[in-house]
Amino acid sequence: MGNVVNIHPLDVYERLKRGDELQIIDVREPGEVATGKIPGAKHIPLGQIPNRLNEIDPNTDTVVVCRSGGHSARACEFLMLAGFSRVKNMLGGMNAWSWGIE
Repeated sequence: MGNVVNIHPLDVYERLKRGDELQIIDVREPGEVATGKIPGAKHIPLGQIPNRLNEIDPNTDTVVVCRSGGHSARACEFLMLAGFSRVKNMLGGMNAWSWGIE
């Protein structure tokens, strides 16, 4: 198994803007997500990832997001151990996201 691959928030924004097929998984807690999330992101708190793997498409590029990038890196490691190969951790998390939120 390789190391977690990081992706810059600008790259995520540009891919979304282009309409690339991309699933974003927000692993923050509900109170954090209430302040806003990346449009279209699916909210699955970190602790629920093991029980909700069926909600993540292993055949689609996946970007995992948290507040600052630490918990999302852990989620990426877990997903990779579970056989997911198309996962990336968004550097800096939502703290580094400077575009629209929903």
